[in-house]
Formats: sequence, C-alpha cells, structure tokens
Amino acid sequence: MSMLPATYIPHGGGPCFFMDDPHGVWTDMEAFLRGLPGRLGMRPSAILLVSGHWETDGFALTGGERPDLIYDYYNFPAHTYQLTYPAAGSPPLAQRAAMLLGDAGLPARIDPERGFDHGVFIPMKVAFPDATIPIVQMSLDRKLDPGLHLAAGRALAPLRAQGVAIIGSGMSFHNMRGYGHPDFTRPAAEFDAWLTRAVTQPAAARDAALLEWDAAPGGRLSHPREEHLLPLMVAAGAADGPGERIFSGAVVNTAVSGFLFQ
Repeated sequence: MSMLPATYIPHGGGPCFFMDDPHGVWTDMEAFLRGLPGRLGMRPSAILLVSGHWETDGFALTGGERPDLIYDYYNFPAHTYQLTYPAAGSPPLAQRAAMLLGDAGLPARIDPERGFDHGVFIPMKVAFPDATIPIVQMSLDRKLDPGLHLAAGRALAPLRAQGVAIIGSGMSFHNMRGYGHPDFTRPAAEFDAWLTRAVTQPAAARDAALLEWDAAPGGRLSHPREEHLLPLMVAAGAADGPGERIFSGAVVNTAVSGFLFQ
C-alpha cells in the first residue's frame, strides 16, 4: 500500500462552515477542506486525527465503536448543535496507536467514552461528508511540549503505510483577540512566513526550528497558548521529508496556512 501523507489543516472557528457567511470569511478554507481527499492521493482506510481541543496527562485515544459528538462551542445558532457526523471509531487502530506510542516511551491510554470534538467533526464533515472512514482522535499532552509531540508523530509514522491518514487539526494563527485587529495583521504574516520556511526545510532542520517556534517573529502573538499549533508537530514528526504548504489564506486579515508532509 502507498504511504499516505500526514497533514496539518485549519479547522476554522466553531461550526463556521455550517452557518451563513455573507462576507466569505470561510469560503477559501472550506474549499480547501473539500479538496483535501484529492491531496491525499488515495482514500484512507482510517484517520488518526489530533485536535487542539483535547488535552490529557500523556496521550489518549478514543476507543469507542461509535463516538458521540462534543459540541464544544458556545453561543452559536441552535441548528449547529444538531449537526451530525456518524463516523465509526476504530478500537483496533486506537490499540495499535497506543502500542506504538508506548513502545516509544510515550504514555498512552485508550478512552472508550470520549467523543469527537469540533476540531474533528467540523472539518471532517466538510472533507469527508459521507462519514464512512473510521476515525480515532488523539489528545495533546497537556504539558504542551513541542518535542513530545514531534516524538509522538515519529512513533505513529508506521500507520501511514497501513492506510491511515494522520491529520493534525488546529489553526496556524490562534489568538482570539487578534482576528480582525489591525495590530495583528503584520505579526500574523511574519509568523506565517516563518512557519512556512521552517516546515519546508529537511526534517532535521525543520524539527529543530519547530522546537523554537515561540522565538519566531510573531510566534507568541500568534499563539498565546500553543494548543492549536501542536497538532502540526505531530504531523511533521510523522514524516521524514520536508513539508509543503497546501493552503494559504486569511481569516479577517490574519494569515492562516495548512501543510502536507510526504
């Protein structure tokens, strides 16, 4: 079986793709997500997705056969709390991923009760609307150590040769005060340019740069807290080659990107 790429995708704001969008804020991002299956080169047999909305001590993986949805967004229209996405879980994939992490010395456990948060079901409902690909969600380690998440990606890399798409779901700019604020347009652009240079380097230089992301121009202004950036580390760690920017857009004047790793 061919090796599936690992990807880092923007998942938007709350249920944004399923609401009125008169100013077209989310149009380009939605189009990118709809085109994601074509970027993968083949249909995955399963997806392991790391969302910026679940943090645990060590790593955790959803282990249920049919995970529920967690509507972890607030003050949105009533219909957005009725959205459905009946993708199956994959207990065998969860067990395999936990074993790979454990073999690498990374604590991992299965959570049979955890559902899919909106960092999973919102972008996947756009990208794979038929909901027929099993999904396992993986948490972030709440220490938020970039090296730990790069190591997790390296541990999980063998899954890519087994038909599993490894997807990091976050936002390359995630400062809620900054969206639409003119003082953040330049720092967001500077960080976006730095991030693109970093991830498109050969793997060793890429990983060294990502370990120091918070010293990058605009780094901490773009991510006061890095939970939406760390899914990128998992995707990058799962690949030996340089990354490629596959999405470049803006959310109310702040730059946002997505990346693919072969």
